[in-house]
Amino acid sequence: MDLAIPYHLENYIDGALAPPSNGKFIENINPATAEVFSHTPDSDDTDIELAVSAAKKAFASWSVTPVEERFKVLNKIAELIDANLETLALAETTDNGKPLWLSKRVDIPRASSNFRFFATGILHFSTESHNMEDKVINYTLRQPVGIVGCISPWNLPLYLFTWKIAPAIAAGNCVIAKPSEVTPVTAYLLSKICIEAGLPAGVLNIVHGTGPGAGEAIVKHPAIKAISFTGSTRAGERIASLAAPKFKKLSLELGGKNPNIIFADCDWKKMMDTTLRSSFANQGQICLCGSRILVEEFIYEKFKAEFVERTQQLTVGDPMDPSSKQGAIVSKVHFEKVMKCIETAKEEGGTILCGGNAVRPEGRCANGYFIEPTIIEGLGPACNTNVEEIFGPVVTLQSFRNEEEALQLANECNYGLAATIWTQDISKANRVAAKVEAGIIWVNCWLVRDLRTPFGGMKNSGVGREGGWEALRFFTEAKNVCVEI
Repeated sequence: MDLAIPYHLENYIDGALAPPSNGKFIENINPATAEVFSHTPDSDDTDIELAVSAAKKAFASWSVTPVEERFKVLNKIAELIDANLETLALAETTDNGKPLWLSKRVDIPRASSNFRFFATGILHFSTESHNMEDKVINYTLRQPVGIVGCISPWNLPLYLFTWKIAPAIAAGNCVIAKPSEVTPVTAYLLSKICIEAGLPAGVLNIVHGTGPGAGEAIVKHPAIKAISFTGSTRAGERIASLAAPKFKKLSLELGGKNPNIIFADCDWKKMMDTTLRSSFANQGQICLCGSRILVEEFIYEKFKAEFVERTQQLTVGDPMDPSSKQGAIVSKVHFEKVMKCIETAKEEGGTILCGGNAVRPEGRCANGYFIEPTIIEGLGPACNTNVEEIFGPVVTLQSFRNEEEALQLANECNYGLAATIWTQDISKANRVAAKVEAGIIWVNCWLVRDLRTPFGGMKNSGVGREGGWEALRFFTEAKNVCVEI
């Protein structure tokens, strides 16, 4: 299997690779060097129509394929991802700008885990039956929705792409999937892996393109019955406005402005090590990063001094260098957005404790998009910097006096994706977890994921739940059958 990156990527439709129907392509830029290294299809509704036609042909047989056979194919895909870890990690780093060691350690292994989990999960997916004494038996049938759309973001390209695709095809659906046009390469390589694994033609169709182009064509298509989307709240609003009148099933995992709540009785070393990671991992370009750090007043000055010192030690540089802890921002557009957010924080009266500047590494990355990890204090909870998602290596510090004030600050903004709580008092941890308005709560840890559990946010962070049985339920329709005894 040849996983070399061609100059022109191709769509994967009906089991084969093909260029876009309109012949148009988008430049794919390495953010670490600002150089074009490939081109991705700029597909439109014609390509989506071809993909839907292929999915329709495949659905009749795939939807009734025994789960043991689906398991074999999905598990083979997982094995091929593992076997090509080095190549996929290098492609993702070139595409995304994150450190190569991070791609190897997290993104690619989790992509194979997604396929492996749902490959085995579908073998054990069960439904309920209810006996009404001597009258009737009610049982639930879970059947695939049909053709579904999966649209994924650029920050964790293969990890989140497979997070959606794996449960959809495991449940017997056929998929029209669109990766981000900013980071398309690993999705293209997944096409080749699916061919090698023997996935039947039309079960998975990967169509590259922009949100307004290929993305909207997926959302609008009447034959696509469900949409799973991860991305910005703005894009989620647009998708909901298009899909709701057509009564499509929707799972929207949107933005986050996550509080990291640190009480004085925390395990200091563990908290500090994890907070550094949860603030700046992947250049802060993870929707689950703790971008608002709330610290109990008693330990605030101690925390600030050590956190700033350790942040200043993070090496920003070439993603291929094993010593680089911070890589490049994903694109020039996003780089400019993050830098503008830092300027806004200054205008709002914030004090930059460290960072706040662009970085120009020597050598091949001299023209790349790099930003110092940035810590800001002195901003009120209602200012733009504390309520709008920045999605970069920028965090704010605020202090609180007691539990009540910590909750008030944590719940101040309109996002509700995740929160982290640091305390050795288990009663306090449970009280705060119950009252924080977020769908995912970590206590004394961060980014620990059990694929059996539901995943999703509250408020402006989206609707629906992904992960585990929730994902398999989303990609199936429930039908109740009542049988008289």
